[in-house]
Amino acid sequence: MRDYTYPATIVTAKTLFKVLGMKFQMSGTEHIPRTGGAILAANHISYVDFIFDGLAAQPSGRLVRFMAKKDAFDHKVSGPIMRSFHHISVDRDNGQQSYDDAVEYARSGEIVGIFPEATISRAFEIKDLKTGAVRMAAEAGVPLIPMVTWGTQLLKTKDHPSDLTGRGKTIGLHVGAPLEVTGEDPVAETKLLREAMSTLLDRAVLEYPLSPVGQWWAPARHGGTAPSLEEAARLDEEEYAARAARRTERSA
Repeated sequence: MRDYTYPATIVTAKTLFKVLGMKFQMSGTEHIPRTGGAILAANHISYVDFIFDGLAAQPSGRLVRFMAKKDAFDHKVSGPIMRSFHHISVDRDNGQQSYDDAVEYARSGEIVGIFPEATISRAFEIKDLKTGAVRMAAEAGVPLIPMVTWGTQLLKTKDHPSDLTGRGKTIGLHVGAPLEVTGEDPVAETKLLREAMSTLLDRAVLEYPLSPVGQWWAPARHGGTAPSLEEAARLDEEEYAARAARRTERSA
Protein backbone atom coordinates (compact mmCIF):
# COMPACT_ATOMS: atom_id res chain seq x y z
CA MET A 1 0.00 0.00 0.00
CA ARG A 2 1.66 3.20 -1.17
CA ASP A 3 1.55 6.31 0.99
CA TYR A 4 2.43 9.78 -0.16
CA THR A 5 0.35 12.26 1.85
CA TYR A 6 0.17 10.35 5.16
CA PRO A 7 3.90 10.45 6.11
CA ALA A 8 4.21 14.08 4.99
CA THR A 9 1.15 15.04 7.04
CA ILE A 10 2.61 13.39 10.14
CA VAL A 11 5.86 15.34 9.77
CA THR A 12 3.90 18.57 9.37
CA ALA A 13 1.71 17.77 12.38
CA LYS A 14 4.70 17.00 14.60
CA THR A 15 6.27 20.31 13.63
CA LEU A 16 3.03 22.15 14.42
CA PHE A 17 2.68 20.41 17.78
CA LYS A 18 6.23 21.47 18.65
CA VAL A 19 5.59 25.09 17.65
CA LEU A 20 2.45 25.07 19.83
CA GLY A 21 4.44 23.80 22.79
CA MET A 22 2.46 20.59 23.05
CA LYS A 23 3.96 17.78 25.10
CA PHE A 24 3.45 14.04 24.82
CA GLN A 25 3.53 11.32 27.43
CA MET A 26 4.03 7.93 25.81
CA SER A 27 4.31 4.46 27.28
CA GLY A 28 4.15 0.96 25.89
CA THR A 29 4.81 2.00 22.30
CA GLU A 30 7.11 -1.03 21.99
CA HIS A 31 3.94 -3.13 21.92
CA ILE A 32 3.16 -1.84 18.42
CA PRO A 33 4.65 -4.49 16.08
CA ARG A 34 7.22 -3.33 13.54
CA THR A 35 5.82 -5.75 11.00
CA GLY A 36 2.56 -7.58 10.49
CA GLY A 37 -1.05 -6.74 11.10
CA ALA A 38 -2.80 -5.81 14.33
CA ILE A 39 -6.01 -4.28 15.62
CA LEU A 40 -5.36 -1.20 17.75
CA ALA A 41 -8.34 -0.62 20.06
CA ALA A 42 -8.41 2.87 21.57
CA ASN A 43 -10.71 4.78 23.89
CA HIS A 44 -12.77 7.67 22.54
CA ILE A 45 -12.91 10.93 24.48
CA SER A 46 -12.58 13.55 21.75
CA TYR A 47 -13.44 14.39 18.16
CA VAL A 48 -9.71 14.59 17.39
CA ASP A 49 -8.50 11.32 18.95
CA PHE A 50 -7.50 9.73 15.64
CA ILE A 51 -5.18 12.66 14.87
CA PHE A 52 -3.05 11.76 17.89
CA ASP A 53 -3.55 8.01 18.29
CA GLY A 54 -1.48 7.23 15.23
CA LEU A 55 1.55 8.88 16.86
CA ALA A 56 1.83 5.90 19.21
CA ALA A 57 2.79 3.78 16.21
CA GLN A 58 5.52 6.14 15.04
CA PRO A 59 8.33 4.69 17.24
CA SER A 60 7.71 1.38 15.42
CA GLY A 61 7.68 3.11 12.06
CA ARG A 62 4.07 2.15 11.38
CA LEU A 63 1.02 3.91 9.98
CA VAL A 64 -2.45 3.23 11.41
CA ARG A 65 -5.50 2.84 9.17
CA PHE A 66 -8.42 4.15 11.20
CA MET A 67 -12.04 3.15 10.87
CA ALA A 68 -14.06 6.36 10.59
CA LYS A 69 -17.58 7.46 9.79
CA LYS A 70 -18.54 7.55 6.14
CA ASP A 71 -19.43 11.24 6.55
CA ALA A 72 -15.73 12.08 6.80
CA PHE A 73 -15.11 10.35 3.46
CA ASP A 74 -18.04 12.08 1.79
CA HIS A 75 -16.89 15.58 2.79
CA LYS A 76 -15.31 17.52 -0.07
CA VAL A 77 -12.27 18.51 2.04
CA SER A 78 -11.67 15.60 4.42
CA GLY A 79 -12.78 12.92 1.97
CA PRO A 80 -9.75 13.00 -0.36
CA ILE A 81 -7.44 13.15 2.67
CA MET A 82 -9.07 10.16 4.38
CA ARG A 83 -8.85 8.12 1.18
CA SER A 84 -5.22 9.09 0.58
CA PHE A 85 -4.41 7.87 4.10
CA HIS A 86 -6.14 4.56 3.27
CA HIS A 87 -8.43 4.82 6.26
CA ILE A 88 -11.54 2.63 6.33
CA SER A 89 -14.99 4.10 5.74
CA VAL A 90 -17.70 2.93 8.14
CA ASP A 91 -21.18 3.01 6.67
CA ARG A 92 -23.65 2.24 9.44
CA ASP A 93 -26.13 1.06 6.81
CA ASN A 94 -23.58 -1.49 5.58
CA GLY A 95 -21.44 -2.31 8.60
CA GLN A 96 -20.43 -5.71 7.25
CA GLN A 97 -18.46 -4.14 4.41
CA SER A 98 -16.36 -1.98 6.74
CA TYR A 99 -15.82 -4.99 9.02
CA ASP A 100 -14.66 -7.11 6.07
CA ASP A 101 -12.38 -4.31 4.86
CA ALA A 102 -10.78 -4.02 8.31
CA VAL A 103 -10.17 -7.77 8.51
CA GLU A 104 -8.60 -7.76 5.04
CA TYR A 105 -6.36 -4.81 5.95
CA ALA A 106 -5.15 -6.58 9.10
CA ARG A 107 -4.58 -9.86 7.26
CA SER A 108 -2.48 -8.05 4.69
CA GLY A 109 -0.21 -6.65 7.41
CA GLU A 110 -1.79 -3.29 8.23
CA ILE A 111 -2.48 -1.89 11.69
CA VAL A 112 -6.18 -1.05 11.92
CA GLY A 113 -7.30 1.54 14.47
CA ILE A 114 -10.76 1.13 15.95
CA PHE A 115 -12.79 2.84 18.68
CA PRO A 116 -14.74 -0.07 20.21
CA GLU A 117 -16.84 2.28 22.35
CA ALA A 118 -18.26 3.55 19.02
CA THR A 119 -19.05 7.01 20.43
CA ILE A 120 -17.32 9.57 22.62
CA SER A 121 -17.42 8.87 26.35
CA ARG A 122 -18.87 11.84 28.17
CA ALA A 123 -17.76 10.22 31.44
CA PHE A 124 -14.15 10.01 30.18
CA GLU A 125 -14.26 6.42 31.42
CA ILE A 126 -14.20 3.27 29.27
CA LYS A 127 -17.77 2.63 28.16
CA ASP A 128 -19.19 -0.77 27.29
CA LEU A 129 -17.30 -2.02 24.24
CA LYS A 130 -18.64 -3.50 21.04
CA THR A 131 -17.25 -6.96 20.24
CA GLY A 132 -16.10 -5.98 16.75
CA ALA A 133 -12.45 -5.39 17.70
CA VAL A 134 -12.13 -8.87 19.21
CA ARG A 135 -13.90 -10.53 16.28
CA MET A 136 -11.76 -8.69 13.73
CA ALA A 137 -8.49 -9.62 15.44
CA ALA A 138 -9.54 -13.25 15.79
CA GLU A 139 -10.72 -13.56 12.19
CA ALA A 140 -7.61 -11.87 10.81
CA GLY A 141 -5.33 -13.89 13.10
CA VAL A 142 -3.58 -10.80 14.47
CA PRO A 143 -2.92 -9.37 17.96
CA LEU A 144 -5.44 -7.07 19.62
CA ILE A 145 -3.63 -4.11 21.17
CA PRO A 146 -5.34 -1.97 23.85
CA MET A 147 -4.58 1.74 23.91
CA VAL A 148 -5.70 4.82 25.81
CA THR A 149 -5.41 8.48 24.86
CA TRP A 150 -5.68 11.21 27.47
CA GLY A 151 -5.79 14.99 27.20
CA THR A 152 -7.49 15.23 23.81
CA GLN A 153 -10.78 16.05 25.55
CA LEU A 154 -9.22 19.45 26.37
CA LEU A 155 -9.13 20.19 22.64
CA LYS A 156 -12.59 19.21 21.36
CA THR A 157 -15.19 17.01 22.98
CA LYS A 158 -18.93 16.91 23.61
CA ASP A 159 -20.70 19.52 25.75
CA HIS A 160 -17.62 21.71 26.32
CA PRO A 161 -15.93 24.65 24.56
CA SER A 162 -13.19 23.74 22.07
CA ASP A 163 -9.54 24.78 22.14
CA LEU A 164 -8.22 23.41 18.88
CA THR A 165 -4.92 25.29 19.10
CA GLY A 166 -3.76 22.82 21.75
CA ARG A 167 -1.18 25.38 22.86
CA GLY A 168 0.79 24.09 25.82
CA LYS A 169 -1.41 21.02 26.23
CA THR A 170 -0.14 17.57 27.18
CA ILE A 171 -1.42 14.48 25.40
CA GLY A 172 -0.96 11.03 26.90
CA LEU A 173 -0.66 7.97 24.64
CA HIS A 174 -0.47 4.68 26.52
CA VAL A 175 -0.30 1.28 24.81
CA GLY A 176 -0.86 -2.05 26.53
CA ALA A 177 0.50 -5.52 25.88
CA PRO A 178 -1.14 -7.33 22.94
CA LEU A 179 -4.03 -9.65 23.70
CA GLU A 180 -4.18 -12.95 21.84
CA VAL A 181 -7.86 -13.58 21.12
CA THR A 182 -9.57 -16.59 19.59
CA GLY A 183 -13.05 -15.23 18.98
CA GLU A 184 -14.57 -18.31 20.62
CA ASP A 185 -16.17 -16.11 23.28
CA PRO A 186 -16.16 -12.52 21.96
CA VAL A 187 -18.09 -11.19 24.96
CA ALA A 188 -15.62 -12.59 27.50
CA GLU A 189 -12.61 -11.48 25.45
CA THR A 190 -14.11 -8.02 25.03
CA LYS A 191 -14.42 -7.85 28.81
CA LEU A 192 -10.68 -8.54 29.05
CA LEU A 193 -10.03 -5.77 26.53
CA ARG A 194 -12.12 -3.34 28.58
CA GLU A 195 -10.22 -4.27 31.74
CA ALA A 196 -6.89 -3.69 30.00
CA MET A 197 -8.06 -0.32 28.68
CA SER A 198 -9.40 0.70 32.11
CA THR A 199 -6.02 -0.08 33.69
CA LEU A 200 -4.30 2.06 31.07
CA LEU A 201 -6.80 4.87 31.68
CA ASP A 202 -6.07 4.89 35.41
CA ARG A 203 -2.38 5.18 34.63
CA ALA A 204 -2.98 7.99 32.15
CA VAL A 205 -4.99 10.00 34.68
CA LEU A 206 -2.49 9.48 37.52
CA GLU A 207 0.54 10.36 35.39
CA TYR A 208 -1.04 13.42 33.76
CA PRO A 209 0.66 16.68 34.85
CA LEU A 210 -2.65 18.26 35.92
CA SER A 211 -4.59 17.10 38.97
CA PRO A 212 -7.99 15.61 38.06
CA VAL A 213 -9.63 16.81 41.26
CA GLY A 214 -12.53 19.15 40.56
CA GLN A 215 -11.91 19.15 36.80
CA TRP A 216 -14.70 18.76 34.23
CA TRP A 217 -12.41 16.69 32.03
CA ALA A 218 -11.75 14.00 34.64
CA PRO A 219 -13.83 10.98 35.72
CA ALA A 220 -15.79 11.27 38.95
CA ARG A 221 -13.93 8.18 40.18
CA HIS A 222 -10.72 10.22 40.09
CA GLY A 223 -12.23 13.27 41.78
CA GLY A 224 -13.36 14.99 38.60
CA THR A 225 -16.80 16.41 37.86
CA ALA A 226 -17.53 14.48 34.65
CA PRO A 227 -20.86 12.61 34.66
CA SER A 228 -20.91 9.00 35.78
CA LEU A 229 -21.16 6.29 33.14
CA GLU A 230 -24.86 5.97 33.97
CA GLU A 231 -25.51 9.69 33.66
CA ALA A 232 -23.45 9.84 30.47
CA ALA A 233 -25.54 7.01 29.01
CA ARG A 234 -28.70 9.02 29.74
CA LEU A 235 -27.23 12.07 28.00
CA ASP A 236 -26.30 9.89 25.02
CA GLU A 237 -29.87 8.60 24.75
CA GLU A 238 -31.21 12.15 24.83
CA GLU A 239 -28.79 13.12 22.07
CA TYR A 240 -29.81 10.15 19.90
CA ALA A 241 -33.51 10.94 20.43
CA ALA A 242 -32.96 14.57 19.43
CA ARG A 243 -31.10 13.50 16.29
CA ALA A 244 -33.88 11.12 15.35
CA ALA A 245 -36.45 13.87 15.83
CA ARG A 246 -34.48 16.21 13.56
CA ARG A 247 -34.22 13.54 10.86
CA THR A 248 -37.97 12.94 11.06
CA GLU A 249 -38.63 16.68 10.82
CA ARG A 250 -36.37 17.05 7.78
CA SER A 251 -38.00 14.14 5.97
CA ALA A 252 -41.54 15.35 6.72
